Amino acid sequence: REIRCCSRDEAICLNVTFHQFIILDAVANKKGLDLADLHKILSVEKSTTTRLVNPLLQKGLLKRDKAEHDSRAAKLTLTEEGMETHRKVWMCLAGFFKNITRNIPEDRQEDVLKAVKVFTAAMRKAAVDCRCCE
Repeated sequence: REIRCCSRDEAICLNVTFHQFIILDAVANKKGLDLADLHKILSVEKSTTTRLVNPLLQKGLLKRDKAEHDSRAAKLTLTEEGMETHRKVWMCLAGFFKNITRNIPEDRQEDVLKAVKVFTAAMRKAAVDCRCCE
């Protein structure tokens, strides 16, 4: 139950799921993103990326245009509402992580954060090395 907040299908804030936030964040960080680049970031099939992006387009949070370099390719950008939603969800997540930190004894916070960094680096490496799903 405690890790449900990071479930990809569970809304975390403003009716945005964690996976949708990852998409909004990637598009925001790049000030626009080609759909093909988003496939790589998400590490999912093209059809899955399209399925994940469509609700954000329907909600008016993303805009889909033709890419400048190739009229067959799509480029995603945040709408004004998308920028505001991205900002608000970031604030929501920042509050959530601040709450987590408050619940870790102060004298152990630095060690816990170091351990989390080591763990996420190990997960990242394992994911790159993993060939089980090919």
